[in-house]
Amino acid sequence: MTLAKNIQAQLIALIREVAKSEIMPRFRSLAVDDVRSKTAPDDLVTLADLRSEAAISEGVRRLLPAAVVIGEEAVEDDPGLVSRIADAPLSVIIDPVDGTWNFAKGLATFGVILAVAEAGETVFGVLYDPVLDDWIWASKGGGAWYERPGTAPERLTLGGRAEGDVTGCLPLFNFDTDIRLRLAGEIPGFRRIWSVRCSCHEYRLMAGGRIDFTLSNALKPWDHAAGALAVAEAGGAIGLLDGRDYRASITKGGHLVTAGSAEMLDRVRTTFGPIIAGA
Repeated sequence: MTLAKNIQAQLIALIREVAKSEIMPRFRSLAVDDVRSKTAPDDLVTLADLRSEAAISEGVRRLLPAAVVIGEEAVEDDPGLVSRIADAPLSVIIDPVDGTWNFAKGLATFGVILAVAEAGETVFGVLYDPVLDDWIWASKGGGAWYERPGTAPERLTLGGRAEGDVTGCLPLFNFDTDIRLRLAGEIPGFRRIWSVRCSCHEYRLMAGGRIDFTLSNALKPWDHAAGALAVAEAGGAIGLLDGRDYRASITKGGHLVTAGSAEMLDRVRTTFGPIIAGA
């Protein structure tokens, strides 16, 4: 099945509409009771997450009634829901506010991510910035595109970068302390390594050719399915750190790498793989 162009456009319009009604009015306006912790003090959920996921899910069910809708917050309540990605003929995976910590702290680096998968393979994805109202979208075999209101879509194409100018995103804070120290020891071999605490924007940087790689240690499909597709469709390389191919249905037991080229993917695997494998 190929997702029809009009459905793709309606999904993007849905995200934009919900962001305007449920997310942006709460940015820098959250009450104390609008924010709570989930698994850790810095793992937050806000009223904007809950309201926007409900609204996007409702809209998706109208557009794609046969799809299994898998939202980040819904999986928090029903962990078994995520396993349906592998076998569902059609699933829609939603991260209603990616970068919730940033959002809750008043930082304008957050986004909305939506991916459509067929039997675990991502076929469409959107990385939306509610603050600037622009987005990157990709479709399987159809390329990756940057778009904003009033302008024609711009096709994204990744090219090579100088070997000595390598930059990437690596969320050291997500690793155990001993592994964090060993990973940090490899950072001087690169020009700049950092994390913006938002998969949406890290993948936007990656698909736009502004960084050379990302390495993530948690295979949450709402964080990665759309972004991995965008990088691949822009001409980049994606895969798990241990050498396996990535699919949205793989939700545990690995670390995802996206890179601007196959050579860069190999470098990341060679540099960081033995450290993590030896943990």
